[in-house]
Amino acid sequence: MNIPAIILGMVGPWQIGLIVVIVLLLFGGKKIPEMMRGLGSGIKEFKDASREDDSSKKSEEKLEDKKS
Repeated sequence: MNIPAIILGMVGPWQIGLIVVIVLLLFGGKKIPEMMRGLGSGIKEFKDASREDDSSKKSEEKLEDKKS
């Protein structure tokens, strides 16, 4: 029996609405946009860093190919 699938399958629109209300009560309406901006900038920085890592690997491979 797949327990995570059963638990995730039980989340419906009422449960999602309840979670949203609880988050609003805990953090307030002004704090949530700030948190989302921070999350977005963090994701952007992660993507940029992964692109830089990929480009540096490709440039290293090209240098190795030229040496051979």
